[in-house]
Order: sequence, then structure tokens, then C-alpha cells
Amino acid sequence: MSTDKNRATAAAILPLVGGPDNITSVAHCMTRMRVTLRDRSLVRDAELKALPAVLGVVEDDTYQIVLGPGAVARVTPEFEALLAAGRTPAAPASPSPATATDPAPAPGTAPGTAPQPVTAAELAHRGADLKTAQKARNATPFKLFLRRVANIFVPLIPALIGCGVIAGLGGLLTNLGWLPGLVPALAAIGSGFMSLIAVFVGYNTAKEFGGTAVLGGAVAAVIVFPGVAKIDAFGQHLSPGQGGVLGALAAALLAVQVEKWCRRWVPETLDVLVTPTLTVLVCGLVTLFGLMFLAGEVASAIGGFATWLLATGGAFAGLVLGGLFLPLVMLGLHQALIPIHTTLIEQTGYTVLLPILAMAGAGQVGAALAVYCRLPRNRSLRGTIKSALPAGFLGVGEPLIYGVSLPLGRPFVTACAGGAAGGAFVGLCNQLGVSFGSTAIGPSGWALFPLLSGSSGPGVTVAVYAGGLATGYLVGFAATYFFGFTRRMLEDLNTDAEPDPAAGAGAAGPAKEPVAA
Repeated sequence: MSTDKNRATAAAILPLVGGPDNITSVAHCMTRMRVTLRDRSLVRDAELKALPAVLGVVEDDTYQIVLGPGAVARVTPEFEALLAAGRTPAAPASPSPATATDPAPAPGTAPGTAPQPVTAAELAHRGADLKTAQKARNATPFKLFLRRVANIFVPLIPALIGCGVIAGLGGLLTNLGWLPGLVPALAAIGSGFMSLIAVFVGYNTAKEFGGTAVLGGAVAAVIVFPGVAKIDAFGQHLSPGQGGVLGALAAALLAVQVEKWCRRWVPETLDVLVTPTLTVLVCGLVTLFGLMFLAGEVASAIGGFATWLLATGGAFAGLVLGGLFLPLVMLGLHQALIPIHTTLIEQTGYTVLLPILAMAGAGQVGAALAVYCRLPRNRSLRGTIKSALPAGFLGVGEPLIYGVSLPLGRPFVTACAGGAAGGAFVGLCNQLGVSFGSTAIGPSGWALFPLLSGSSGPGVTVAVYAGGLATGYLVGFAATYFFGFTRRMLEDLNTDAEPDPAAGAGAAGPAKEPVAA
């Protein structure tokens, strides 16, 4: 039955993105199905956003359909199967006139007229405009590079989550003294992937930057080979794994450049033999006698700085990190944190930063609840919030950000205030000695509970994280309720979008408006 539901969702989405012939590639991350389009104009946005299974859409380098954690991993294979079966020479369908010509009505009221209702659809249009403008500003070489770095790590997230949960289960059994014979097996399963993560990073790096993926993996494998302990570099013995993912990233980037140089200069008759040999040899030596040491120093500095920051100024650091994370996301700079998270997980088993950054989502949820309470007559916007809140509690923030808080303006700022308060709470607890973090990256909100690990035991760790979420919810709600609206905003927004009475009560419009753009 579940398979039928996922297939039905995929079948509903496909014609609304222009049909099989309009799709060149499909992939998915934790929450979004990412499709590459031939013709953007063939997408019927309003109908797509109105589908019950679609939490929102985001336009970036690809067209991203937000389906939520779990659902996206089940719908995407069904979508790919429909693509494979449905590609034909037939011309793709044209967008419906209503979609192609539907303008964003200007919110507000004209002088001397009654207040005009502002609906969720209008806010979605505003969110789309803001997203497009931000995308243009983010298209700098540095930010595009960060996006490519993020593409290296995103495919690893499912394994990080699975192994993180298993490692946490093993730790719980150890603390409880249960099933001692099973604990070593769980430890092996949970730690196996992390012991070889450098290889996967090298493989994905070479693939992302245009090299031969397996050569990137081969060069990165040098880092985790036990025999490196016999090698001296910079006056000291190397340690297996030294440099971790940062060393693997640098080694694979170098491998891509060496391979491309070889392709240009090595004769074709010798290419199959000489190019891979030179690539692995040159990059392997540079990795052993340079990159491993340098990357190891950088990784140690990152871990030491994160520990010092939260131990000495945890409350202030949490306030800044929790409050500024959403603007960081809008600027595209949050992707630089992914290698840092992964480095911290390699070093200590968890990243102390992720629970603090997750407080930004709590502020968004609190702000959305306040908007819901302050606008009792705006059924359209309240319907959007009701449909987006479950995903918001699970850490999927796009529908609330681009469909509610950001286009409204002030509620986005007050949501950041909620995130700052939650971050300050978690940071203060770290400062007081309750150090904990997430054993994987990707999930947020309530979905992060199974991945929490720390030095004070699971009970204290869960209680502190829950306290941070509650603080973020409450402060985000209170700040938005009391400071999130001007009198004019309430006048314009707190109005029901009722149809013309002559049209009949049954023409009130769909219950679910588009939730994000």
C-alpha cells in the first residue's frame, strides 16, 4: 500500500514538471528530490505546490521538490522508474494558462479602499521572488565552490545517520549493562563506515570536480591505510586517519588536477597505463609527506577551537550561532560547515555545533505558531502553516521560511531571535559541562533525538536538547506575537479571502495553498 502511495505521488509530480522529456537528471538529498529541467517554463508551480505530499519547492542550481525525510527516498525511485518508462518523442505538455499567466497580486490596500486579503499564495510569490534574488546574489565563485563541496558530503548523510543511530544504541546498551555480547558487533557496524569515510569523500570529490572517481578514492585511501604509521613526515610518525576528511578532500582535488594534466600531455596509446599510475603516485606522495600533516593540524585546530568556544563562551557563542544560522543559509555560507561537522564527528564521535544550529528551526516553528494565532481570519495562511508545521517540527524548515516568515519580513527576524535564545540555552549548558552533540549530520528538530550523544549520559543530553527546543519555540512565539506585526500588517493580513457571495459558498477555493517557493 505504501508503494502504491509513493508511486501515486511520483505520477502526480511528473506531468507537473513538464513530463519525462523535460527531465535530464534526478537525485535526492535528505528532504528534497532534485530534478534538472530542460525547460523551466513547462513547470506548473501552483499545481505542484498544491499536491498533499509536496511540502514546498526551492529553486537553486536544480529544481528541488521538498517531500520530507523518509518520503523523498521512497518517491524518487518511483519517479525514476516512471521517467525510464515514459520518455517518448512526443512533445511535452504545455503549462496550463492559469499557471503560466498567474501574476503575484500586490499585497496591501490602495488609499480609500477596504483592506484586501493577503493569502498564502501571495506570500509564496513573495518568497519565490526573495529566493530568486538571493540565488543571484549567491552565485559567486566562492559560494558555488562551497555548494560543490556540499555535494560531496550530502550523499554520505544516510550512512552517517544509520551508523550514528547504531553507535548510539551500542552506547545505550553499554550504559545499561544489557546484551554485552551484542555491543562489540554494534560498535563494529557503527564505526566501520567512519573508519573509511575518507575513501568515500575522495571518491565523491573526484566525481564532483570532473575526475575519475575511483582514482580520488584510491588516493584518499592512503590516509586510512594502517601502514602509514611506519612513515615519518615533518619529524613525526603519521597516524592512520590523520587529516581525515579534510585531507581526503585536498588529496582528491589534487588528483583531479594531476589527472587532467596527464590527459592533456600523455599520448593516447599510453594513457590507460600512465595516467592512473602518475595520478595515484604523485598525489599519494604529496598526501603522505604534506597533506596528511597539514590537514591533521587544521582538523585539530577546528576541534580545539570548538571545544574552547563552548567551554568558555558557550552562552554567547550559542546565541550568535543559533541567531545567525538562517541568514547564513540564505547567504549560502552554511555549506562551509559540512566538512567541519564531519571533522568533529571523526574526532569526538559527535558534532557539538549541530544541536545549537538546530535551534534556528525551533525559532521558525515558534514564529509560525504565533502567526497562526495572530491571524485567526486568514484561513489561507493558517492552512499553509498547519500543513508545514509537522515538517517544521522534524527540522524541514523551507516551507515555513519561504512560505511564511521570510515574505512577511518581521516574523523572520523574530524567528531568528527564537533560534538565538535556544542556541544560548544549549551553549550555556555546554559551558556548564554538559557537552553533547549529534553523531550525524542532516536531521534536525525532533529527528535529531536518536542521534544525540554526550559526556553526561543520554538522559541529561536529551533533557538539555529538549530544553533548547522549548526555549526556541517559546521565544520565537513570544517575539513574533508581540513584535512580529505592525498595525497595518495585521489590518492587511487578518482578513479572510472570501469569494464573491454571488459565486456561492462552494467556491471558497482549495484548502491547501502553496506553502513554499
